[in-house]
Amino acid sequence: MKNFENNVLTDTSVAEQEFNQQFCDDVIAGLKAVPKFLQPKYFYDSAGDEIFQQIMGSNEYYPTDCELEIFTQQTQELAKAMIADDSPFDLIELGAGDAMKSTHLLRHLLNESADFRYVPIDISGHVINYLKETLPVTLPGLQLIGLTGEYFHMLKEAAELSPRRKVVLFLGSNIGNMPVSDAQQFCIELRNHLAKGDSVLMGVDLKKNPKTILAAYNDAEGHTRNFNLNLLTRINSELGANFDLSKFEHYPTYDPETGACKSYLISLADQQVSLCNQTVTFTKDEYIYMEISQKYTLGQTDYMASVSGFKPVQHFFDSKKWFVDAIWTVE
Repeated sequence: MKNFENNVLTDTSVAEQEFNQQFCDDVIAGLKAVPKFLQPKYFYDSAGDEIFQQIMGSNEYYPTDCELEIFTQQTQELAKAMIADDSPFDLIELGAGDAMKSTHLLRHLLNESADFRYVPIDISGHVINYLKETLPVTLPGLQLIGLTGEYFHMLKEAAELSPRRKVVLFLGSNIGNMPVSDAQQFCIELRNHLAKGDSVLMGVDLKKNPKTILAAYNDAEGHTRNFNLNLLTRINSELGANFDLSKFEHYPTYDPETGACKSYLISLADQQVSLCNQTVTFTKDEYIYMEISQKYTLGQTDYMASVSGFKPVQHFFDSKKWFVDAIWTVE
């Protein structure tokens, strides 16, 4: 037993070292690029998870409320679409977070005695551990297998777990966290990981009044600002960097023509930052591109599905029609 435990510790240490090296490589590559950027997948450490919960609870951030309305007011219709032909299925949620919205669907599926297993996937081990601890308590009888890692790596692993039909949830307009061309490639890759009879529930934030959109990413309490700055804090903590957060300012933009809502961190001074045994130089007013939250028209979402090899078959809207959860099937 002692040797087994030592092996586990060694494996964990190796995994942590590999992650830290990849984290370091990605950060250096982004900050040495022109223009500078950081990968948003690193937003989600335990502090980032907590701040994002605060963002979702802010008055200005409407996407969560819109999609939650769909999941609470149209739960029966959503469940019917999931159950489909009554065949057993794995309900796979990409970027599960706290599963606040999907819990309503899970509860209804359990009440309907649907033959399914819930497979949340998230890059944050903190999130997956939370779901493993809490959901079986709040939803007795739920079969759950949590997977931590990159979406497509974990989708492949999920496919190896069973031959059952797959229903993939990609909620919260996470598809909007990529430029349009990348989102299209993501959907094509997603299709390549699925088989005939599988389906996707794709949550998409729709275009609306530009002021409403911009306010959602520039909330008065500063949660979005803190979310972006927290990535610098994480780099300081995990990579031994020396970012001075007071020398960076959060700056959001929204372009109603393209539908691209972007966030930047602006350097407020000429400065140098040390990390990973290297030095990165910033000039005053230079920016770091942090993330995008792309907005779409309904027609654009159907087009994205079709050119990716899916068939768009059903739309679920909130009462304001600000948000859509679209059912795409693989035929």
